[in-house]
Amino acid sequence: MRVAVAGASGNIGSLTVAALRRHGHEPVPMSRSQGVDLVAGTGLDAALAGVDAVIDAISAPAADREATEAYFGAATRNLLRAEQDAGVRHHVLLSIVEVHRIAGTAHYSGKREQERLVSAGDVPWTIVPFTQFFDFGATVATWTESDGTAYLAPLLIQPIAPADVAEVLAEVAAGPPQGRHRDVAGPDRHDLVDMARRTHRALGREVKLVPTWEAILGPDMAGNVLLPGPDARIAPTTFDDWLAEQEANRARSQ
Repeated sequence: MRVAVAGASGNIGSLTVAALRRHGHEPVPMSRSQGVDLVAGTGLDAALAGVDAVIDAISAPAADREATEAYFGAATRNLLRAEQDAGVRHHVLLSIVEVHRIAGTAHYSGKREQERLVSAGDVPWTIVPFTQFFDFGATVATWTESDGTAYLAPLLIQPIAPADVAEVLAEVAAGPPQGRHRDVAGPDRHDLVDMARRTHRALGREVKLVPTWEAILGPDMAGNVLLPGPDARIAPTTFDDWLAEQEANRARSQ
């Protein structure tokens, strides 16, 4: 099966390309380095020739809500238009658990716009909502880090390994369109601050973490709002397993 991956140069995109290959499919990486610009709409027609399904794993550069929505909106419209012209039979969108329940960040607004366009489009689709990735704590810490100190809200999340995300996306793309897929999450619940602390330790970084509800991700994400639904699909990789892999990678690089 020939499956195009939008955002193939990113973390999830590159893992998805590898997962597709492992399962015997022919991945078609789509990114600017491959001559495809989703926002400009260039290179899409050639890239989608003979493609059966498309996995959208793009991210957006840091920006405000309006700019992020515009970025995701333009990319999604161009991609859906080119898919329809090419006869693509399945569009798979990587999304976020509870993205419609909370305001979240600018990124959440962009993902909501993507979901709106995909669900209203003519290409058969599956939207797969995932919880946050294992590196989310350390990533959020970088948003507020200054002079060795970062401020994080003590959010409760049930994060998932990026490699497990890729496996699910590859599996879903090979099957029939499902509409909205059930939530997908990792096996355990964690505190965001503790996750960031443990990730920094595994990577050999020293950052002072200050728990506060005045951080970027605030009280609207408190409690259980970021957790998956009761019928969620649970991925196998634990946070401890992922941390051990990060430590091993660090040791090999030294």
